[in-house]
Amino acid sequence: MKKLLAILLAWILILPGLAKADGSALPPVPASGNVTLPLDEYNHLLELASKPVRKTDTPPVPYSMKRADLKFRVTDESVQGTVQLQGEILHKGATKVPLTTGMAILDARQEGKSLPLALENGTHTAVLNGPSEFSVSLDAGLPLNIEAGRASFSLPAPSAGSVRFALVVPGDHTNVRVSPGLITARSSANGQTSIEATLVPGVQANIWWTTREAAAPVVPKEVRFLSDVKTLVSVSEAEIRIAALADISVVQGEPAQFEIEIPAGYEVTGTTGASIESSEVESGVLVLKVGAPAQRSHQFLISMEKSITATNVDAPFLSFKNAQRETGEVLVDGAGTIELTAKEAGGLKRMDFKETNPYLRSLSRFPMQAAFRYHKQPSEKPSLALEWTRFPDSSVLSAVVERAVVTTLVTTEGRSLTEIKLLVNNQAQPFLKIALPAGASILTAEVAGEKVKPVEGPDGNRVPLLRPGFRPTDSYSVSFVFIHSGAPFAKKGGSDISLPRMDIPIDLLQWEVFLPERYKVKDFGGDAIAANLLPPAPQDVSGAEEFQSLELFGRVSSASLGAATQTVTVEASNGPYNARDSERLERNARKIAAQQQMAASANVTNLQQRVSGVLPVRIDVPRAGNSYHFVRPLVLDEETKVSFTYKSK
Repeated sequence: MKKLLAILLAWILILPGLAKADGSALPPVPASGNVTLPLDEYNHLLELASKPVRKTDTPPVPYSMKRADLKFRVTDESVQGTVQLQGEILHKGATKVPLTTGMAILDARQEGKSLPLALENGTHTAVLNGPSEFSVSLDAGLPLNIEAGRASFSLPAPSAGSVRFALVVPGDHTNVRVSPGLITARSSANGQTSIEATLVPGVQANIWWTTREAAAPVVPKEVRFLSDVKTLVSVSEAEIRIAALADISVVQGEPAQFEIEIPAGYEVTGTTGASIESSEVESGVLVLKVGAPAQRSHQFLISMEKSITATNVDAPFLSFKNAQRETGEVLVDGAGTIELTAKEAGGLKRMDFKETNPYLRSLSRFPMQAAFRYHKQPSEKPSLALEWTRFPDSSVLSAVVERAVVTTLVTTEGRSLTEIKLLVNNQAQPFLKIALPAGASILTAEVAGEKVKPVEGPDGNRVPLLRPGFRPTDSYSVSFVFIHSGAPFAKKGGSDISLPRMDIPIDLLQWEVFLPERYKVKDFGGDAIAANLLPPAPQDVSGAEEFQSLELFGRVSSASLGAATQTVTVEASNGPYNARDSERLERNARKIAAQQQMAASANVTNLQQRVSGVLPVRIDVPRAGNSYHFVRPLVLDEETKVSFTYKSK
């Protein structure tokens, strides 16, 4: 109520002082006093008086850059033009607006008046008043990068709603490219090329184009060059091949191509060279077109071939047309077993193989037969007549096993564990192919003391004999262990044991089979020979003593066959020495010799020790038993088998 009375009192005080601008009197004001209002209007006036004053909303950003128009022209050493920026200041008062970056600003104007700019961290900014729209014009310049056959510059596009770009470059039909950006128009007139493009706002655009400098015509000089051709002539059973390494030295002029006459009957199979742009055959002439005529030296490798049925031929000489001087070398090689006769003429001189060019020798794949050099003279033409006799080829062994020492442990369950140690003399064979018996598998393998992983294939297992950096010239060791499952032993019966086939010839195979002591074995048969049937040898039958010097195996027990010695002491009895005593001594000597022969060697002991936690398989090998020794000479990619009968003791 108090607020309402205050409002009415204010109106009463103000109204008498109001007057129209033209001096006329205001309408009459009623006399002061009480005012009667309906209750609804009174409540409405109270509601209006209690509402707070509504504040004006401010824009979320101080300014907005709507559009940027860039117009540039390329001069001799720079790019110059104008940048027109249009936008709106949304806040009231002075607002700092960033305009451009990465440009050299020469002048700035706003509505025809000079506009001061500030440089902050490489960005030109201006202080503009608002709220109002603005239009700023800038004179700017950019550096021009000129390289061999190419001109370019970088243009940082302003951060506006849209950026349009116009460029004028010198030259008709110049191929101008913009990235990133889209060229919307292109035209060419009066020796200039104009483009219009749309750029990505706020992203630096790269603009480039190719340039061509017009050069005054030069009268070509007479071409003069020297050639040196090194030729490899390869004679095979059905064809003759030519590989020519040509070195060209240009003395004068700029030759765009070189021509070589193709010998009759030959076909060009390849042409290579760093400077060759293209090659083609025209009317029996090989034309080599080069991409750099001003280059002073060129090198080409040319290959040709021709089918032959005869055993004689005249070797061809490749010659470059219009060469000022021609020199060269000729190397002849032959495939297979061949006896070749070469007759030279026409200034061709024989030389030693070691004197030929090393690059020419590197092209040879077969045994070299003859080598020549020549220097062509106008009065003579070199010629080379080849005639040969071919002999049948004979195979050469790439690897051989000097000795194989085999140790086999047989269990009462019929399973066998076999270790094969080979002394290999290898020239070039990369793998040892092993065809295991059915049911057998390789557990571990070593080559020259290092473990290797066998490769299993459909036709057998392969153990790698060579590896990177390992190319031995002397004999070295190769060993592998395999396990074979067989039928368990009964009280009595027959059994057999097999060794795998190996694709390397074996000079001598020595095999020790260790059987459980509880079985009495006899009637041995198979491919190997029982060692007790052979005369005593000066070394151990197992071969371990010989390998000891090569550090391949452990020391072998001196009780093995051939190395065993036994001293028999004969004491004279009181009575006469009769035939019965002699027989008894002989039986004792044979019994002792048989026991010593059946004693296990160190190879058996070593293999038994490896089973305990070393080999990746569990097998209960017999600790007590008898050894039986076998020998087989010259094993050629075939299986070795031993059979026997047994009876439980």
